[in-house]
Amino acid sequence: MNRVKHYLKEIALFIVVMTIFANIISLYKSSELNQKPLMLNSVTLIDNMSYQLDNNKPILVHFWATWCPTCKLEAGNIDLISKHYNVLTIAVNSGSNSDIQHYLKEHNYNYNVVNDKDGTLSQKFKIAAFPTTFIYDKKHRLKFSEVGYTSTLGLYLRLLWASL
Repeated sequence: MNRVKHYLKEIALFIVVMTIFANIISLYKSSELNQKPLMLNSVTLIDNMSYQLDNNKPILVHFWATWCPTCKLEAGNIDLISKHYNVLTIAVNSGSNSDIQHYLKEHNYNYNVVNDKDGTLSQKFKIAAFPTTFIYDKKHRLKFSEVGYTSTLGLYLRLLWASL
C-alpha cells in the first residue's frame, strides 16, 4: 500500500511540474505574438462563404493544423466553444479546402475555418507553434493569447472575462 501511495505522489508531482513548465513555455511564446488589435473585418471560409466579424462581441481566433497532434486534442474544445461564442479558426499548411472539410466532417467539427495554405496569415500574427489562440474583446482589443493546449473551461473563462 505504501508503494502505491509513493507512486501516486510521484505521478501527482510530475503532473504539477509539467503543468507549471507548460505554462511557463506558453507565457514565453505568447509574449512574441502579435499584440495589436484584430484588424480582420471579413474573411472567406473554406466553404467560400464570407464571414463578417461581429464588432459587438468577443471573438476567439484559433490557429491550428490538421497535422498537429496537440491541435487534435484541443479541437473538441474549440468546437464546443464555437457553439456559444464567435470563433474563427485558421488552418495553417493543412492542404486544400476539401482536405480540411474532409477532416472536419470526419471528426464532426462545425467551426468556421479559413485556409491559410501558405502560412501568410499566421506570419502576420507571428505564430511559431500550434495551436495558438487569441481572444479579443468586443472592440477587437487583444485580451489573451495562448500557445499550446487550452481546456474548455480555460477558454470559457477567458471569453467571459473578455465579454465584461
